[in-house]
Amino acid sequence: MECISKRACEITPFLVMDVLEAAQQMEREGKNIIHMEIGEPDFDTPECIKKACCEALDKGETHYTHSLGIPELRQAISKYHKDRYNVDVDPGRIIVTQGTSPAMLLLFTFILDQGDNVITSDPCYACYDNFIKFAGAESVKVTISEEDGFQFRPEEIAKAINKKTKAILINSPSNPTGTVLSPERMKKIADLGPWIISDEIYHGLVYGEQEHSILEYTDHAFVLNGFSKLFAMTGWRLGYIIAPEKYIRPMQKLCQNFFISANSMAQWAGVAALTESWGDVNRIKGIYDQRRKFMLKRLREIGFDIKVEPTAAFYILVNMKSFAEKFEGSSYKLAFDILEKAHIGVTPGVDFGQGAEGYIRFSYANSIENLEEGMNRFEKYVKEFK
Repeated sequence: MECISKRACEITPFLVMDVLEAAQQMEREGKNIIHMEIGEPDFDTPECIKKACCEALDKGETHYTHSLGIPELRQAISKYHKDRYNVDVDPGRIIVTQGTSPAMLLLFTFILDQGDNVITSDPCYACYDNFIKFAGAESVKVTISEEDGFQFRPEEIAKAINKKTKAILINSPSNPTGTVLSPERMKKIADLGPWIISDEIYHGLVYGEQEHSILEYTDHAFVLNGFSKLFAMTGWRLGYIIAPEKYIRPMQKLCQNFFISANSMAQWAGVAALTESWGDVNRIKGIYDQRRKFMLKRLREIGFDIKVEPTAAFYILVNMKSFAEKFEGSSYKLAFDILEKAHIGVTPGVDFGQGAEGYIRFSYANSIENLEEGMNRFEKYVKEFK
């Protein structure tokens, strides 16, 4: 591969997109594909949010905003954290971004120097490592296992800390495992010393228990969050960072230079999301839970022992190592075999690290009818697998 810069050449592909793009090509050829690969809500954005955006357009809210975000949205985010976690977050500590991915780019380029490292779990969200590498640092992996409940253990993190460790990255609820860190674990992780970077993008999508923000346990932290998952706003590109007050001005200078400001209409939509959409959000959450239960039931009927029930997000990580053996242990090749033969898009576990090699991630962000058809196809695939 020919690149102008070394760091561009070193970026690895986002494998779920390889699967999605192959699935879309098959659809163009007339094949019917059940999409269980992409981590995107299948619901339309709630009407009150769309209405707020249209009203902002009608009012001429089509210009640059404050580089940190409109005051109304930062105030709404502050109130949300007080109401949900009983945490006081001054609106001045909030930076509104064009999605959570740009927030990561902003944060990692701000916090990391060449040679630093960040402790991450293995498996973890596929793009973390590339953000860290692009900032000149490296990831130090701490393996989490199915046999251990896919839990990020404070004592194992402590062993991995060294003089180059700048931060510990946590993601609870987690992609790809759908698991939630307990308050006790979060507090112990917060007490380890390095900065905590907490990706809280799946907050709100939790079934039967309560997620916690790292800000309940420490101020020595940066929080990443956004509107894509909980409010079905992936295409709106709206996220935010909560940072210690003393770092806001230097991060703001990066925002001013690199991004100027987040989308003005989307910010007004974000205000409506946090203040008007909870009826829709709770309805959608209930449907996700029904799908989760259906998927767990069907996967077990097909013969898979789901040792760790996911209780959040919209993912189930399934151990298919015995199937991947046919493909030299490659979950990537297995995912494409499932796509080709069963016409189901799934995500190869290796996308999330070597700790998930041989696993396949199923997303249940699809209608119950499509999930039922997908599981019927998958059952046939499993029975015919040779």
